[in-house]
Amino acid sequence: MAQVLEFKLPDLGEGLTEAEIVRWLVQVGDVVAVDQPVVEVETAKAMVEVPCPYGGVVTARFGEEGTELPVGAPLLTVAVGEPAAEPEGSGNVLVGYGTSEAPTRRRRVRTAAASNGQVKQPVPARPVPARPVPAPPVPEPVPADGPVPVISPLVRRLARDNGLDLRRLSGSGPDGLILRADVEEALRGKAAPAPAVAAQGPANGVSPVRDGVRIPLKGVRGAVADKLSRSRREIPDATCWVDADATELMRARAAMNASGGSKISLLALLARICTAALARFPELNSYVDTEAREIVRLEHVHLGFAAQTERGLVVPVVRDAHARDAESLTAEFARLTEAARTGTLTPWELTGGTFTLNNYGVFGVDGSTPIINHPEAAMLGVGRIVPKPWVHEGELAVRQVVQLSLTFDHRVCDGGTAGGFLRYVADCVEQPAVLLRTL
Repeated sequence: MAQVLEFKLPDLGEGLTEAEIVRWLVQVGDVVAVDQPVVEVETAKAMVEVPCPYGGVVTARFGEEGTELPVGAPLLTVAVGEPAAEPEGSGNVLVGYGTSEAPTRRRRVRTAAASNGQVKQPVPARPVPARPVPAPPVPEPVPADGPVPVISPLVRRLARDNGLDLRRLSGSGPDGLILRADVEEALRGKAAPAPAVAAQGPANGVSPVRDGVRIPLKGVRGAVADKLSRSRREIPDATCWVDADATELMRARAAMNASGGSKISLLALLARICTAALARFPELNSYVDTEAREIVRLEHVHLGFAAQTERGLVVPVVRDAHARDAESLTAEFARLTEAARTGTLTPWELTGGTFTLNNYGVFGVDGSTPIINHPEAAMLGVGRIVPKPWVHEGELAVRQVVQLSLTFDHRVCDGGTAGGFLRYVADCVEQPAVLLRTL
């Protein structure tokens, strides 16, 4: 006899207590297998797929797309063929957690195709409202059926949060795909100013200033806002900077990549320089335990790097960066950057950093005074590398120049230590052979 089991939003780890439903991957009536992903949710850390620990028929879903649920809230119910304990080998909570192997995706099967007596669809535990009957045609007809040409769940959410019907838009992407720019343009038109009113001053205490488009400060953007605010409140930071001649570093990289084998990224070389500098100045690979009033120096370097994505700024972490060579660093940077772009970074890949490398030169700027990634003690910033006049070997020449900046927690060290760290980094950039002497 079938038994209906309730699957609740699991503990997502890293102190996360809630998640927003971005996209359902199953419908009521679908047959699901053990560990099959059933819903895509967004936490303050990343976008993740949640697998169901039960196999059977989905009888109910709880929460529409865009709904925010706390950990422990019901997600869906599943009718299983036998009173069950979890099948052996299950135990996944999130993709990337639990059992060592990632859950195998299985093709969803509708109960109509499975109505051969093997699976009997039970009565749903909670009624699912039927779709409303379409209203009579209106002057601007809206398609009642058919998929909306949207791929990105972020585009869907932006439209939903602002009450915009995507079916009324014409996409500017390939094959009519609706892009974020299409939604933003429609919202600008929607927020166009109302006809002017005679200037008689505010009436009934109402301000004449129009409301703008309101964007909820939640998810990744909310988490970033909270962390940066905490950093500014708690960390007495200071910044020092220096210009460096990166010509020899660029030549060294070109020579390495011309020798065959895997290509080495500039970010990987800068990371290698950072880890060598932290070995000489370990004060900057630390954090302050405010409750114990202690500075905690860390043995391992888990290197974060800033990555700008469509969902906002994220800082993936390269574990044990000090133990990796340039080739390994290049590969890991590429993997984490792609995961950041697609929104598939796990909480483990977004936390635990001890030092951050921020390459803001990709935005075409020379310098910056970034906010420290709390609770770390320092961040190295790298501007764009551009040809500039430079005195080289006593003569004026055109060289590849970069500005380096170090923002540091003044509680963990004084300016002498911070300046020594930054000077060493600059020396390695200008003369890569300096790095070889420390390996």
